[in-house]
Amino acid sequence: MGNLVFSVESTDARSHARRGLIKTAHGAIETPIFMPVGTRGAVKTLTNQQLVDIDAQIILGNTYHLMLRPGMDIMAKAGGLHAFMNWQRPILTDSGGFQVFSLSSLNKITDEGVHFQSHIDGSKHFLGPAESMQIQKILGADIVMAFDQCAPYPAERSLIEKALHRTTKWASICREFPLQSHQNLFGIVQGGIYPELRKESAEALVKIDFDGYAIGGLSVGEPASVMNEMIEAAIPLLPVDKPRYLMGVGTPRNLIEAVMRGVDMFDCVMPTRNARNGTAFTWQGKINIKAGRYAEDFSPLDPELDCYTSQFTKSYIRHLLNVDEITGLTLVTLQNLAFYLDFMKKIRQAISNGTLEGLYQRICSVYSA
Repeated sequence: MGNLVFSVESTDARSHARRGLIKTAHGAIETPIFMPVGTRGAVKTLTNQQLVDIDAQIILGNTYHLMLRPGMDIMAKAGGLHAFMNWQRPILTDSGGFQVFSLSSLNKITDEGVHFQSHIDGSKHFLGPAESMQIQKILGADIVMAFDQCAPYPAERSLIEKALHRTTKWASICREFPLQSHQNLFGIVQGGIYPELRKESAEALVKIDFDGYAIGGLSVGEPASVMNEMIEAAIPLLPVDKPRYLMGVGTPRNLIEAVMRGVDMFDCVMPTRNARNGTAFTWQGKINIKAGRYAEDFSPLDPELDCYTSQFTKSYIRHLLNVDEITGLTLVTLQNLAFYLDFMKKIRQAISNGTLEGLYQRICSVYSA
């Protein structure tokens, strides 16, 4: 077991929401928390200092991409991902499984792992549970994800069952792998859109005994109502004294609805990817800042949010995006992540003071899905 300590600080009387604190070797994380995605060792368009300024308490690194470039020889010589990117706060690394299954059309899945070709140069690689753990050991993240098989959506039940059983088998192998002393391993609940399979997966992983538990294989095309049903199937079976992480989700409304079902941790590329398309998340709702209506709008992007981007007008940010100035991408990315983190802060406060339902109604009024 790693050195992770999780405590529930307060709970919401009208839902399953809880406010907690995760302590790791690189610092504490207040939950519920959103984790910006730093796929290749950086959150796109932002510096580490900008992430600290908006109080990003933990970020993600991507095992698949980092194993291909710069490669583990360089990463080991650098002293791991924290040292390589000079990030002093906690890091979570995914197992690489999702990328292997989704990015590489040239893969062969076996019970031992996945033979695949790089999407960059076609070079051949193999990634299994032990290989994923070895890579993540070198990366040195505080939270490490077990290697799992994420079935596509939609998929035949038989395929989902096979992926579930592989995930459970691989989880046991990952659990036995000796990581660095400061590292903590999370298991990943699979089972597609079948509540009984989600329960089977959760029960099997709890027996293996992880430092925390993730719910994977969602937000891949299924309706939000189905996603919420799968969360509800898994959560009651997961230990109350360990963190729960919903992978790859999602919209502000997705997040608060999952929090109300008992989820503590989130990540998603939505705020950073949408920023690069000119979409801003604000307390007034989603804004397509490239639209002509903002050409002469000299108001701040989000008057409610105290962040660096607030110093600039919608007109200016629109101009930067429309002339392909990189600063425009930085400002909208900063806005979106600052909003998501401020949103999580307000959720934590609302759980403590009993006003979560009111915050939920407010989010629903500006974010319909």
